[in-house]
Parts: sequence; structure tokens; C-alpha cells
Amino acid sequence: MNDMVHTLTRQEIFRRMLAWRREGKLYDLANPVQDEVFTGCVDRFADIAFRLRGCRKVLDVGSGHGLLLAVLDELGHECYGVDFTDQTEHYPEIYRNRPIHFQVSNAEVDPLPFADDTFDAVTCCQVLEHFTHSHLPLMRDIRRVLRPGGIAEVDVPNAVSFRNRSRMLRGKHITNEYETHFLRAEPILYKGMSFYPVRHNREFTAAELRLLFEAAGFRNIRVSYLKGRRYREGARRFLSAGTMLRDAVPSLRKFLIAFAEK
Repeated sequence: MNDMVHTLTRQEIFRRMLAWRREGKLYDLANPVQDEVFTGCVDRFADIAFRLRGCRKVLDVGSGHGLLLAVLDELGHECYGVDFTDQTEHYPEIYRNRPIHFQVSNAEVDPLPFADDTFDAVTCCQVLEHFTHSHLPLMRDIRRVLRPGGIAEVDVPNAVSFRNRSRMLRGKHITNEYETHFLRAEPILYKGMSFYPVRHNREFTAAELRLLFEAAGFRNIRVSYLKGRRYREGARRFLSAGTMLRDAVPSLRKFLIAFAEK
């Protein structure tokens, strides 16, 4: 891992990510799905990468599209990922063309397939809201695979965001559309258990996210509100004006992010 990474500011990391995107280093710019994910997550990725500057070996739980791992790989981290499905089939340009170690694992119920004290950091981005069952077993297992002093990161939707409050006032629910995702939803069966990973089964308040880390035995827990802006360029930046106004009040932001130590 390049020692210079340790000294990068958050803004320098942010600018590097945008440059890598323009150069097509992170993903295929012709892929609209990945481009939408990146532009919606660029602030989150910058926060995470800045916080993990000194962490050589990193695991991403629920790694999905792999864009966070692509960013961390560009920064020189040794990257690992696990997900419920084989993401090397969905995103071969990231998982097969980079030195990213990937394994299929249902992190909701299966132990993470790594030994104790393996990683300097473990991330879990926009995953826990999809869990059907308790979040605590995974959080305890994340702590197990972290080395002493290692960093855990979790980000989830903020249940009391402006968006959710507005929806409730307009008679709408904060989670997914009811008929498709709840009334007529078919579970995925695994080890005799039912799972509904497509929908949001639980969104979090800041106090709940802190409680989860405390119950799993973490220390130095820091929970904050994450900005929800989408990165836009040129005249399209004005489309983010509403989000910027909402983000001005931290408790109304769309997401929560937490960092803690083993």
C-alpha cells in the first residue's frame, strides 16, 4: 500500500475518484447502472476511503456492484468482498480484472469465511436494511474478523430523513411499494429459513445504529448523518439544489454512517 495514501485529504480522494471515473478506470462509463450508483455514492465512498487510509486489508460485506472495492483497489488497499450471489458473474470488469478476492456467502446467517483478526477494516454499505432477521450476528462476526484496533464501517438509510417524513405526511410508506415487495413477495429459501433481501425490511435511527454497535462489543463509536447528494456536472448541478437544502439540517439527511473500533 502506497504510504502517500495515508496523507491524502478527503477532498484529494474525492478528486481522484472523479478523475478515475473520467478515465474509465473504475467501471465502464457506458454502463448506466454503475454510473448511477457511482454518482449517487461518491460522497459516501470519499468518507469511507478517507477514514480507512491506514487500513491495508479491507473486507466489504455485501459488496454488490464492487465500486467501493474498485476505489479502494485504486488507492492500494488489499481488497476482499462477500455477497449473497456471485458478483463475479454480474460485474466481471471489476471482480475479474482486479486483484479483488471474492467469495459467495450469506452474511445474514453464515459466518464470514475468514479467520479471526484477519482485516484492518470491514465495510458494510447499504446492506443491513435488507436483512430479514437480526443484524447482531453479522456485527459480532465483523468484530471477530477484525484485528484489534481495526475499523468497522456501516451505512444505512436514515428512518427519520426529510424524504421519509415527507412521504408519511403524504400518506406513503417509507419502505418499498407494498403490493410487490410485501403483499405478494416470495421469499428466498436458504437453510430452511426465509429471506426477503430485495426490499428494505428495516431502516435505522442514529440511536438504533449506535445500539447495534454497542451490543456487538465495539468501542469509539461515531454515528453521523451522511449527505445524500448525487454528483452532477455543468448546468445539471442545479438539480441538486433541493438535496443541498435538505442536507443543511444533518438529522434530515437521507443516510446514516457509523465508524467504530474493535
